[in-house]
Amino acid sequence: MNDPKSFTNSEASDLLIQGVVDYAIYMLSLEGRVLSWNPGAERIKGYGADEILGEHFSRFYTDEEREEGVPSRALQIAADAGRFTAEGWRIRKDGTRFWAMVVIDPIRRNGELVGFAKVTRDMTEQRNAHLAMLESERRFRLLVQGVTDYAIYMLSPEGQITNWNAGAERIKGYAAPEIVGEHFSRFYTPEDADAGVPRTALETARREGRYEAEGWRRRKDGKRFWASVVIDAIHDEGGKLIGFAKVTRDLTERREAQIELERSREQLFQSQKMEALGHLTGGLAHDFNNLLTGITGSLELMKTRVAQGRIGGIDRYLDAAQGAASRAAALTHRLLAFARRQTLDPKAVDPNKLISGMEELIRRTMGPPVQVEAVLAIGLWRTLCDPNQLENALLNLCINARDAMPDGGRLTLETTNTWLDERGARERDMPPGQYVTLCISDTGSGMPPEVIERAFDPFFTTKPVGEGTGLGLSMVYGFARQSGGQVRIYSEAGAGSTLRIYLPRLRGTAEFETLQPELTSAPRAEAGQTVLVVDDEATIRMLVTDVLEDLGYAVIEAADGPSGLKVLQSEVRIDLLITDVGLPGGMNGRQVADAARQSRPRLPILFITGYAENAVVGNGHLDVGVHVLTKPFAMEVLANRIRPIIAGR
Repeated sequence: MNDPKSFTNSEASDLLIQGVVDYAIYMLSLEGRVLSWNPGAERIKGYGADEILGEHFSRFYTDEEREEGVPSRALQIAADAGRFTAEGWRIRKDGTRFWAMVVIDPIRRNGELVGFAKVTRDMTEQRNAHLAMLESERRFRLLVQGVTDYAIYMLSPEGQITNWNAGAERIKGYAAPEIVGEHFSRFYTPEDADAGVPRTALETARREGRYEAEGWRRRKDGKRFWASVVIDAIHDEGGKLIGFAKVTRDLTERREAQIELERSREQLFQSQKMEALGHLTGGLAHDFNNLLTGITGSLELMKTRVAQGRIGGIDRYLDAAQGAASRAAALTHRLLAFARRQTLDPKAVDPNKLISGMEELIRRTMGPPVQVEAVLAIGLWRTLCDPNQLENALLNLCINARDAMPDGGRLTLETTNTWLDERGARERDMPPGQYVTLCISDTGSGMPPEVIERAFDPFFTTKPVGEGTGLGLSMVYGFARQSGGQVRIYSEAGAGSTLRIYLPRLRGTAEFETLQPELTSAPRAEAGQTVLVVDDEATIRMLVTDVLEDLGYAVIEAADGPSGLKVLQSEVRIDLLITDVGLPGGMNGRQVADAARQSRPRLPILFITGYAENAVVGNGHLDVGVHVLTKPFAMEVLANRIRPIIAGR
């Protein structure tokens, strides 16, 4: 039975798990010679089966252990005690050492010892990690005791102090004999203690593993200091809570410095804001004076020519006045968009269709030196926004790109579908979800970091006074945020810029905007249809009334909210209410409309407004059945909207 051949392969396979690679599992004869060899043994020891079968297992031991007779003693203990277990250094084929966990079991047949089963596991990594942990703990203990910048101490599960370092004595003012055994709540202010803050801190640390906070704490002399506090729960190997580790840092000086810094920043911001306001008012005054000169000069010349009977060529003065008025309206719209006070008329918009409709206008605006390319995503989602404001935003960004490429370059308009997870949305200050993105990229001069940081700031512009108001990007930002989206800049000086507008994906159905409608002859009124016009500006009432009467509508005028409400509460037929939002008499246009809906729930309403508080017009969005027309507006546009609104389209 001592012959190595006395074990057959079938007998060995009954004892060994072939295919195991994490453990070296092999059989030994009574004398200690290797009888079988699994893949794990080959991986751990480095020997192939043909190299090691029949060899004595002592070759795996170190020279020191062989000289001391450890291999023979191991087999003897296994035979006598029924098992031998140990840990120690072992040798691989290449001579390197590894830390091994060894188990040797005796194998008996009919009560007679016939050999041994040996299992070895490589524990080198675990041992090194354990030694590193012990060294770390040793160093930590030395560190904690010598630290003076942090109060570091342990708490029992109930909150009693169990040890105290030098930093705790310096910060709190107590020596270890005075404080060990006391409850840590004595460091809290009376108001925090009464509110149960110490109890909440331990409960949070126990439940979540850590508690972090900043707040006022008390020293031994009663003085307060601003503290940063961290409490970590400590568990034993079985998971049982055995206490807490508490670290406190005195941040009083830093907090006072931060408060002073914030005060200085606020003063600087106010100073910069006033300086920027001066630049803005100067730029606006310059722009509006030019526009008013164009309007008033054209009107004066038209009046003179009519009085002289020279009406030939008068159209050019009319066109000049209308053009100047349109530019003035665009400037006021930018101011409202910057302030996020514009009244939005959201529609279901296909951004690809909108860009395609604007592409020729953009090419003409950019001029021959700039190559325009549109990269429109297939299957692009729809979005819900005000299409007119989106057109204005895109045109503003394209003009900015043109100005950044005075020598020409390439402008790329791109659309994509984007899904933002929690992290991506948090980085962009948006809710997570699905968005449609519109990117405007140029190959121009780009922006340095300090310009990017202030690009959306109030009144900020890099252009000289009189050449820009600093409202372009602010308008884009205000529109995107008010529409539930965001806008971001990606740029480097000398490497071009990309501005990306995020707009929420539209789900469900909504009314589609007919982009760039053709204005034809306005549809006329049906017999008896009556419109109530409420506006405190007599000129506007006159113009609107004349347009409506020319279309065959009966018109009732009111100069303030109470007068309009009196008409609405009468028995007079009213098919449409047209009202300004800002009205005198203690009742604004929204209140008039709400009151009208009480007695006439299906009455269509058209707000004509140059400015509207978000709270007045549905937080920036319109209710069902309510429409808006922003002043100034073309009379032809007003005329073409009346009949569809009354018809409920």
